[in-house]
Amino acid sequence: MALLDLNGIEKSFGPVRVLHGVELSLKAGSVHALMGENGAGKSTLMKVLAGVHKCDEGTVSINGNKVQIASPKHSQELGVAMIHQELSPVPEMTVAENIFLGREPRKGMFLDYAKMYKMTEDLLEQLNVKINPKAKLGNLKVADQQMIEIAKAISLNAEIIVMDEPTSAITDKEVDALFDLIKDLKSQGKGIVYISHKMDEIFRISDDITILRDGHYVGTWAAKDIDQATLIRNMVGRELTEIFPERETSIEDVVLELKNFTDGKKFQNVDINVRKGEILGLSGLVGAGRTEVMHAFFGLTKRDSGQIIYEGKPIDINNPKDAIANGIAYVTEDRKREGLVLDMSTGENITLASLRNLSDVLFINEAREKKDINKQIKDLRVKVNTPKQVVKSLSGGNQQKVVIGKWMMKNPKILILDEPTRGIDIGAKSEIYRLMCEFVAKGNSIIMISSEMPELIGMADRMLIMSNGRVSGELNRDEFVQETIMKMSVQYI
Repeated sequence: MALLDLNGIEKSFGPVRVLHGVELSLKAGSVHALMGENGAGKSTLMKVLAGVHKCDEGTVSINGNKVQIASPKHSQELGVAMIHQELSPVPEMTVAENIFLGREPRKGMFLDYAKMYKMTEDLLEQLNVKINPKAKLGNLKVADQQMIEIAKAISLNAEIIVMDEPTSAITDKEVDALFDLIKDLKSQGKGIVYISHKMDEIFRISDDITILRDGHYVGTWAAKDIDQATLIRNMVGRELTEIFPERETSIEDVVLELKNFTDGKKFQNVDINVRKGEILGLSGLVGAGRTEVMHAFFGLTKRDSGQIIYEGKPIDINNPKDAIANGIAYVTEDRKREGLVLDMSTGENITLASLRNLSDVLFINEAREKKDINKQIKDLRVKVNTPKQVVKSLSGGNQQKVVIGKWMMKNPKILILDEPTRGIDIGAKSEIYRLMCEFVAKGNSIIMISSEMPELIGMADRMLIMSNGRVSGELNRDEFVQETIMKMSVQYI
């Protein structure tokens, strides 16, 4: 008897059907990978199990008993915990308060904070994570917030644990700790549904694999019986032989120099130069200072010292407006909080940074705006029913394309991409890599921050490695060796 059976699950949002008779069977003591492109229906299916959505048709059975899940709380009572792909922290509350929100230990009428902090410490120790339980969650990095979300799910002591992109923002060390924990959970007879776009993870920890495509059930395989090429073909419905596009590189002179960038805390004496037509990769462990340097360059934060030489001349960038005026754009690593206005339409998000260019004195030229929106949607291959569709209803990959499209409309000369393919599927990654190649082929430049080594090696023309706030090495494309990059990444730790 399976621990969990989902049979014939149907789900529509208005006239759009997103799940068509989907099924999944999870065995106790196993990891079942749920695979598919962004928009395939994976998260929607799991939200049915988590009580976020109610299915229109189909049955859910836990330990052989059919259940009708009424709410997220009811799902938890049935022994289900879910780590959501999109984090939903309460930023002004502490780490401990976020983990035990609604389940706080009490001493009489009052909350037992001492017990809650101790329970939080024990949970984080299980994950080999050093985070102060009393720290405000809003002050933590995305990677730390991801670990708190994992700890929260583990604290529920559920029999069925859904992990939706749990490693999208964490370090290799934290991934190893999570996988050790997963082995322990399996030994306790718990079942884990695991969603990830990282192929190495899937083959490392999965027992079974189910594939969805466009909301339809494709099939289920034992992990040992399917290879990566077959998995990708079934996910995307076609061969995807070239994930990283081949391109003719025409790299010219230095167009940008950052000299002696220092903020005194997170980075020191950082020198970076970028050439015209180049993809420059910024590598390093989480916390190495890569994002912080780019924030200072873009004017999001202040620096203590540092000079910017752009096209041979010194310039001042004190805020993002200055950066944009100089032809510099920044695709943030956190698309939900910093890249999109979630309650606005897809089209409105695409044109958000270009309204002045679309204005005729006082009013937006609606005909021109509509034309530009449709062009971006077509060029970026955004899967959307209509440009008026609310952007928060799109899959993660399509949301990322919208953020990129927003900045592409500004025709920047330098594009900063911070974790550009985090949490998106292999097909969407391939399309974003295509866009990057087309962008630099026009003589523009990209600075790409990525924690995915294959992505850096596959896309960068040159790589700077950072360690503990300093540049620890520089490598040209023919020198990219994973072991060398990792050694440089820990040089100053």
